Amino acid sequence: MTSATKLSLGCIADDYTGASDLANTLTRAGLRTVQTIGVPPDDLALPEVDAVVVSLKSRSIEAGLAVTRSRAAEKWLRGRGAQHVLFKICSTFDSTDAGNIGPVMDALRADSADSIVLVTPAFPETGRTVYQGNLFVGAVPLNESPLKDHPLNPMHDSNLVRVLARQSKTRVGLVDLATLSRGADAVRARLKDLAAKEIGAAIIDAVFDRDLETIGQVALDHRVSVGASGIGLGLARALVAAGKAKSNAASAMPETAIGGPAACLAGSCSQATLQQIASAEKVMPVLHLDPDRVVAGKDEAQRALGWAKDRLGDGPVLIASSSTPDEVAALQSRHGRDAAGHAIEQAMADIAEGLVQSGVRRLVVAGGETSGAVVDRLRIPGFLVGAEIAAGVPVLRAVGANNGAMLLALKSGNFGGPQFFSDALTLMR
Repeated sequence: MTSATKLSLGCIADDYTGASDLANTLTRAGLRTVQTIGVPPDDLALPEVDAVVVSLKSRSIEAGLAVTRSRAAEKWLRGRGAQHVLFKICSTFDSTDAGNIGPVMDALRADSADSIVLVTPAFPETGRTVYQGNLFVGAVPLNESPLKDHPLNPMHDSNLVRVLARQSKTRVGLVDLATLSRGADAVRARLKDLAAKEIGAAIIDAVFDRDLETIGQVALDHRVSVGASGIGLGLARALVAAGKAKSNAASAMPETAIGGPAACLAGSCSQATLQQIASAEKVMPVLHLDPDRVVAGKDEAQRALGWAKDRLGDGPVLIASSSTPDEVAALQSRHGRDAAGHAIEQAMADIAEGLVQSGVRRLVVAGGETSGAVVDRLRIPGFLVGAEIAAGVPVLRAVGANNGAMLLALKSGNFGGPQFFSDALTLMR
């Protein structure tokens, strides 16, 4: 990307799979999009694009560090002409009462001098809706759904006004569906009223796809917004409708094929990923790691690499550290939550590094924390966004990587159908 490039939209994502989800959404909506890993160096060669998604691994780290990294990303995006910056969070609002959504939002709002920030994780296409400030997964509130049991950031309160207020230094208000249904001007009037009462953030309802378009129009009046890929879709459509996107090209990624061995890694413990692993066992070799051996440092990664190298010549393989929520809770009880999570992430990163050294150039990774650990270890600075594998999950082509040409898919745990791993490999040629 040249220094003269002026971005239509800048985005900061708090994990790598969420960044891929957003980049995929923007690409489908007509914005040429690149995903970077961390704040990119000035000499990273990227094509001219409409949007850049800066991927951070900041969802579950200490809040002050998350703020520092997010501010650095915003500064880089503003320096490339981005008038609006979206802070992309998970559609399940994964966070604790200490952050990190609230602290990062407060910092970006202060830096931008916005009086009020629109916030919504809604994305009706993927079953995430917000009504009266409460987050629903399908037909049930978040706290009644299986998604409440995230191993690092469990979510047991569906009322986002309460959740965000516990994290933020500003007061939090609500723009309800009745107001939203009256159109963009009604939303603007509501935000003006809230700001006059010194309310600095507003959760906004969204139940239908068309709601996102209204939200996107209003969000562009401001310099910062917070939400999942749904609000990204609204922003992209608003930019295209206003003629502020440089091109409606669907993708900036070349079609050059990449052959060679392929492998899958699964670290997510979501029900969707557990089902996908079970389906993969019918069509490819699958190895389940022993988590106690991983945490105890018993060279489980080397065992997995030896197992994989014996089979890669015959086709793709899958290595999984995934466990059920009860098994995860028991492991954390034995070893401590942070110690167990760190050990497993590093083991999966070790395995990914070894697989690439063995010639793997097509890699599918399930799980946000796992994807972050893998991409960091492989030192991949950025991706071009290609074809959609499943809703929210595109094929990614590495750019600027020392390992040469590679295709990856980074999947949030809850995304994709039962045959996801096979579907991904079919598109990653």
